[in-house]
Amino acid sequence: MSHDSEGPRLWLLRHGETEWSKSGQHTGRTDLPLTERGRVQAGKLRAPLAPLDFRAIVTSPRQRARDTCALAGCADRDVRPVVDEDLAEWDYGEYEGITTPQIRARDPEWSLWRDGAPGGESPEAICARVDRLIARWGGEEGDVALFAHGHVLRVIALRWLAWPLELGAQLGLATATIGCVGTTGGRRGLLEWNRPA
Repeated sequence: MSHDSEGPRLWLLRHGETEWSKSGQHTGRTDLPLTERGRVQAGKLRAPLAPLDFRAIVTSPRQRARDTCALAGCADRDVRPVVDEDLAEWDYGEYEGITTPQIRARDPEWSLWRDGAPGGESPEAICARVDRLIARWGGEEGDVALFAHGHVLRVIALRWLAWPLELGAQLGLATATIGCVGTTGGRRGLLEWNRPA
């Protein structure tokens, strides 16, 4: 993987499959393990990540992200992974464990990106959390690997690019995929997105 980045990059790594990612259920705080397929997916991240030199490896506190980090070979490096609470998935509140079609049966106009989740996080709250994360890990000292979840990784990309949050609905992100943001042409850019291992 070669990228024309003029400085440090944030590598955005989504965890492998879980039972709820497979069924489309919103999974924020619920601490589900990877499925067997998810463990295989996570292991396939090892080869493309092996040549990359990370100054930091950061993971969500949820086991699906921590286990993906380990299976991808990032627990075996000199740089030890650290857990960052700000990398946790969007808090879906009352929508935890249910699917978008189920939510839209109640509220046909609902959009996570505009409305957030009742009893969970608003778009403003997750943006503030992600802005703290980017301030902490998006510096000039070298590449950082971020192991996390489908929605929070999209928010990171959007905040990095200063794009409107509602564009997140148009950014698909499969399990066990690789994304990357950095600087190109003197501006922040999206260098890679949704690449399967």
